[in-house]
Amino acid sequence: MTPFVLRALRIAGLTLMASLPSKSFAATVDEQAWTAYKGAFLESTGRIVDTGNGNISHSEGQGYGMWLAVLAGNPADFELIWSFTKTELLVRNDGLAAWKWDPQANPHITDINNATDGDILIAYALALAAAEFNRPDYQQTARAIINTIAEKAVIQNAGRTLLLPAVEGFSATDRNDGPVINPSYLIFEAFPVFDMLSPSPVWQALTRDGVALLESFSFGDRKLPADWVSMKRRPQPAEGFAPEFGYNAVRIPLYLAQAKAGNTTLYTRLLTGMSVDNGSIATVDLRQNTVKDTLSDPGYRMVAAITACAANGTRIPDDLRSFSPTLYYPSTLHLLALSAVAQTHRECL
Repeated sequence: MTPFVLRALRIAGLTLMASLPSKSFAATVDEQAWTAYKGAFLESTGRIVDTGNGNISHSEGQGYGMWLAVLAGNPADFELIWSFTKTELLVRNDGLAAWKWDPQANPHITDINNATDGDILIAYALALAAAEFNRPDYQQTARAIINTIAEKAVIQNAGRTLLLPAVEGFSATDRNDGPVINPSYLIFEAFPVFDMLSPSPVWQALTRDGVALLESFSFGDRKLPADWVSMKRRPQPAEGFAPEFGYNAVRIPLYLAQAKAGNTTLYTRLLTGMSVDNGSIATVDLRQNTVKDTLSDPGYRMVAAITACAANGTRIPDDLRSFSPTLYYPSTLHLLALSAVAQTHRECL
């Protein structure tokens, strides 16, 4: 967990940041970068647009946008994104978010199922905003979402604590190869904060078991985790999904580095497996052992850079230290990685 969160979220009634220097973690995304990001992806309604995926919106994108608005120290933008999120996505009867919103569809919600990573991102951003912007209402909502995640999306299986990707569709009763997990949904930085707001042994267990599972998920010649993993018996790529280290899994090393949850061996294996030429990373077919897509966008190269930083202290290349938006997903990863370096890996600057 990052030091700023440990300091910021000491629970004493309302979590406050008053004892910390102003902008102690906000402004780790600088104003110019945030202005460029929201100019590219944030509509006036508060909708974060996935420009690489048919201009849809989803709970993940709304959560990322809220998180980045806190890191930029911008309460007005946070409230704008949160307003769209709670009005348009929090339409389920359990307080979790419907995962997909399509501007071309009527109604706009085309899948009412949740996506647990989106719920984690939303709850975590609310918890941070409650502290940074002195908003107890944000904290109350965060706690309610956290409680529901623990109740409905965290399970015990073969001695491990697992995070289901959604409330429906992934358990042992839903699938022949269930339970199925998506290891990129483990946002390790959030779990200690969740434990502060809603104490439960599941949050430490998700970190402990999540890291242990990532150490064991070593598929194909490149020894990488898959996007979707069956945990029914021996872990293996799940049925019905491409057996790949794909666009989901590329963010795993970032989440580990943000929280300093990994170790040198794990970071090095991930970096070696996903790397291709010139600092780019790749999606990989784990059965055919072939590269599918080479990802050379600065945001993806920044994931490789922060992984190398976490593994061995390698400095972040100069051309990745500034931000210019491209597509929604790599641009988001780029800003989150820059913020993580500023918070916890300054030795790599």
